[in-house]
Amino acid sequence: MRKILVTGGAGMIGSNLVKQLIKNGDEVFVIDNLWRGKLEYLNDEAGIPVIPLDTNFYEIDLLQPNVADQIISSVDYVIHLADIVAGIDYVFNNQGDIFRQNILINSNTINSVRKNKQTVKGFIYIGTACSFPLTRQNSLDVIPLKEEELYPALPESAYGWSKLMGQYETELLEKETGIPTCTLMFHNVYGSPCDFGERSQVIPALIRKAINYPTEPFHVWGSGEQGRAFIHVDDIVNAICLALEKAMGKGTIQIGPAVCTSIKDIAETVVQISGKDISIFYDTTKPEGDKARSADYSKAKEILGWEPKVPLKEGLQKQYNWIKERLEQ
Repeated sequence: MRKILVTGGAGMIGSNLVKQLIKNGDEVFVIDNLWRGKLEYLNDEAGIPVIPLDTNFYEIDLLQPNVADQIISSVDYVIHLADIVAGIDYVFNNQGDIFRQNILINSNTINSVRKNKQTVKGFIYIGTACSFPLTRQNSLDVIPLKEEELYPALPESAYGWSKLMGQYETELLEKETGIPTCTLMFHNVYGSPCDFGERSQVIPALIRKAINYPTEPFHVWGSGEQGRAFIHVDDIVNAICLALEKAMGKGTIQIGPAVCTSIKDIAETVVQISGKDISIFYDTTKPEGDKARSADYSKAKEILGWEPKVPLKEGLQKQYNWIKERLEQ
């Protein structure tokens, strides 16, 4: 039985991952400061926690050095999901704070792994497509991104820079300690459970607005022409589980679809799912971030045998149902 620590394990990706690892027969430990994650996300359908919270859950803040040392000393693998991120408004209005916090979270975690180089068998770092150069994401003529295009570095946001620095430190960790590592660079992940409040990202925010309409206006930030490579959390969890088996020591691997979907298409699909006669307003005074991006996931296919499986409309319907149920409660 593998012992696996998941940082940020009570968040959307983390909680789904923890449940899958438990099904796989692993013993799982979770670190989360509950800034966005929730303990209830770690419950099964009967409302029972999937891990013993008194022994395997740690509500600690990785901004503090050394707090993970002892926990990591007793596990085989570390999957580092924890970071500070939210919707585009939060990201661009808190750049210095996000950069500082993510640098500390990443460096403190990696340093705790470094101290336990005799016992840790592998480290998976979760990166982001936001770390790719702005020059490759500032056009609507989308050519799928390749891993080798990361440098020369020019991310648009402090968030992208902070995640890239963690990725670099992960490479140093492997080079200097011999611990096998892998960086999975995620594109835009959606699914449930999720934050659908003021800090939420684009899909849950649009779903919330559609459910609340007309009480809440259905405003879309930007022109709607900007696009992203949206990937369902189930496909993400599958990629992480495959990486544990096949990707240690294999460097950086993108996880996302080759298709770029515009925010306009997302908004129109959400409106269609809602069944309401909704008037969509595009607020071009608001930021819209990178123009467009998608993933050349050939490396993921070659090394992991991975490719996206959840159709976008199916995934949106599932997330719509989940948010609607909670808003009605």
